[in-house]
Formats: sequence, C-alpha cells, structure tokens
Amino acid sequence: MVILSTTYGDIQIELNLDKAPVSSKNFLRYCQEGFYEGTIFHRVIDGFMIQGGGHTEDMTEKDTHAPIANEANRGLKNMTGSIAFARTDAPHSATAQFFINLDDNDFLDHTAKTNNGWGYAVFGKVTAGMEVVNNIGKAMTGTKKGHDDVPLDAIKIEKVTIVE
Repeated sequence: MVILSTTYGDIQIELNLDKAPVSSKNFLRYCQEGFYEGTIFHRVIDGFMIQGGGHTEDMTEKDTHAPIANEANRGLKNMTGSIAFARTDAPHSATAQFFINLDDNDFLDHTAKTNNGWGYAVFGKVTAGMEVVNNIGKAMTGTKKGHDDVPLDAIKIEKVTIVE
C-alpha cells in the first residue's frame, strides 16, 4: 500500500501486484526513490481523471527510467478510483506519470493488441481518500507553459509513504 500525502490531503492506494506486477513494481520503484515528492497533479479534468507524477511546479518534466511493458491486457479496468499509468500514443511508453480515474472510463481499457486498442494499464485502486481525489478534480484549471488543464494553484505530492 502507498499513501500519497498531497496539499489536498492523503490518498491511499492499494497496488495489484498479482495482475499488474510490472506496473506495480515500477510505481513502487519511483516511490522508494522519492521521485514523486515535489511533483504536482499537472492535468486535472473533472469527471474524467487527475494526472500527476512527472512535472514540478514550474512544469519542468522530470527525467525517468526506461518505459515499461503495457499490462492493460491483464484484466484490470479503468473504473472510478483506479490508478493507471499515463503514456504517449505508443502502447509501451509509460514511465512515471500516472492518473486516477474520477469515473468509469472503459474507453481507456484494453481492446486489442494494436496502437489504438492497447489501452492504459491499471495497477491499483484508491482505498481511502477518494474525497481528496474528487476535490483535486474540482480544482480551477488553465494553461501553463503549453499544457492545458493545469490547476491554477499547484497541487503537490508532498510525501510518499509505503506501508508494508
């Protein structure tokens, strides 16, 4: 279990090491390294998702490890409260950035082993603090340094705690 302590409150996440071992271990690695501390939720769309884990408050993108294999084909769904890895258009391009679903977003699920069908790999779920996630989703947003949907007041991940 991982607790993300944010400027809005704590979000507790349970990882699914059985169905998403590569993604879960990748997330844990970044947590153990302190990578997420000081990053912001840089893309917030109410009713859809909140995305973070890659940018600092000045929108500098942090250097990451190599991309991981996409595990979206392992049966986990992009449901309300699930956490998944963000990626580029390339299916196997996820590194550190993640998002938490604010709704059931089945259009993000795996449908085929094609670029369009791969989907986004869910690797856990919020088990406490969903009200924090929803409040982040309601933040006022704008454009900052070429990025849309950025909260006007930075929402930071201040601390990450791994609970065994």
